[in-house]
Amino acid sequence: MIPINTLLAAYRTGYFPMAVGGRVGWFSPDQRGILPLESFHTPKRLQRVCRQGRFDVTVNRTFAAVIAACAARPEEGGNWIDDEIVESYTALHVAGFAHSVEVWQDERLVGGLYGVSLNAAFFGESMFHRVTDASKVALCALVDRLRGRGYRLLDVQWLTPHLARLGAIEV
Repeated sequence: MIPINTLLAAYRTGYFPMAVGGRVGWFSPDQRGILPLESFHTPKRLQRVCRQGRFDVTVNRTFAAVIAACAARPEEGGNWIDDEIVESYTALHVAGFAHSVEVWQDERLVGGLYGVSLNAAFFGESMFHRVTDASKVALCALVDRLRGRGYRLLDVQWLTPHLARLGAIEV
């Protein structure tokens, strides 16, 4: 397990861990993806989905299930969330630094995300969905929550085309 103090020191200096090739490495991209909270763009179709009430959203209700679902996601080249990462972030959750947003449909977990909170920054780590739009609903709920609590930064690590459509940029 990565010690909590090591993880927090890494985040404070712009690093995060990923399991690659059977071992944990530390990463800090030259071009960092961030999602400015003030310019988060919710497409009209996603706004409708959020308003329809098809999903229920909770926070920190089942962190273990969210990180397990993220770890089980098929990824090209393998998933970067191994048992050591799960154990380390679970310890961060117990210590109050890692949080999850869960999306439910008919009392079934269908999407969510987790990340690390430090001061006024949230570092998104991973998300998953089992139903179309569930992870996007989780992200919308996270942004609303961060805005309401005066957060200034949502770090998404790397810019993806999907995140760019929602307003993410590289810095």
